[in-house]
Amino acid sequence: MTVHTDTEAPPLTAEAFRSVFRHHAAGVAVVTAHAGRPAGFTATSLSSVAAAPPTLSFSMSTASSSWPVFREASHVGVHILAESQRDLAATFAASGPDRFAAPTRWRRGPHGVPVLDGVLAWLVCRVEAAVPAGEHRLIVARALTVEPPSGGRPLLYHDRAYARLSEG
Repeated sequence: MTVHTDTEAPPLTAEAFRSVFRHHAAGVAVVTAHAGRPAGFTATSLSSVAAAPPTLSFSMSTASSSWPVFREASHVGVHILAESQRDLAATFAASGPDRFAAPTRWRRGPHGVPVLDGVLAWLVCRVEAAVPAGEHRLIVARALTVEPPSGGRPLLYHDRAYARLSEG
């Protein structure tokens, strides 16, 4: 085993960094907003920040086609996907298509936020901050309204593929 000191460590490439996080399983969410038009994207960066006040965060690329809507939106919807919703996750992860066209089922929710039907749970949140982080923004949002979990198992993302929880 080779041990490197800080001064001898090879530079970290973006690919090496991504390869580490491919081993980190994450829950899958779809985040939506409305500012002139509905927009949304699939996120695996969702994190609970605090329970009191209820605060969460997620990151978003400023190169995303949805970024102009999110930049202007004061509220967002955060939807926790069920293990059966791989197609919905793929729809919101793809660039180009109208993510809100059929077969996506949705409605306007509190604060005009697009709310997806049939998800495990959803929250509507007020955007508190958009912190620059490289070519991304770390969005910090305060949860205002919740549709409690309906039961079921979450969709996961691991090693560039959607996955399910297995029974121990």
